[in-house]
Amino acid sequence: MFYEPRNGHGLPFDPFKAIIAPRPIGWISTLDGEGRANLAPYSFFNAVHSKPPMLAFTSEGFKHSAANAVATGEFVFNLCTEALFDAMNASSAALAEGVSEFEAAGIASAPSRLVKPPRVAASPAALECRVVHHMELKDTDGRPVDGYVIIGQVVGVHIEDRFIVDGRFDTVAARPLARCGYRDYSVVSSMFEALRPTDGGAYLPAQPDR
Repeated sequence: MFYEPRNGHGLPFDPFKAIIAPRPIGWISTLDGEGRANLAPYSFFNAVHSKPPMLAFTSEGFKHSAANAVATGEFVFNLCTEALFDAMNASSAALAEGVSEFEAAGIASAPSRLVKPPRVAASPAALECRVVHHMELKDTDGRPVDGYVIIGQVVGVHIEDRFIVDGRFDTVAARPLARCGYRDYSVVSSMFEALRPTDGGAYLPAQPDR
């Protein structure tokens, strides 16, 4: 099939988010202007640069996390894993402004080092960020679409020591979650390694785990 999004897809469910999958879950913690903590998962999230490390999340509507990050200039990304699925899902509830998802969902927090927002204590990795860019998205006609991109530079990294193995972060051991569209999720439970032709030496084709 082929369709133009402006004319609709004609399917019972929109395939867009299922095609762009899997996507990391941006589990974002912030503080509002009064110092009240907020925690929410974002489906549109990813790393956008490595030197310096930067990541971005998009809020459809100027929701609490986006508004807080813009107002204070800080946020924390918390890695969401299979073990933390229920907590992450509970933190997606639509709560009134100023009500902390940490408290409402019974999620323990831990202090950050370089930014004020707390992090999720049970997360195996957390990235403290300072906002470097934010913007409202526009469509091809130049009209605002009520979507807001927040880009943060990573200024501090927390990693639980047991997930560092032979000098690498053990992604499979952490079992991070990914969003796959609709109400579907995936867990990283296996990986394979393949060298690029530019890595030097003989090119090795992909070797999937068996």
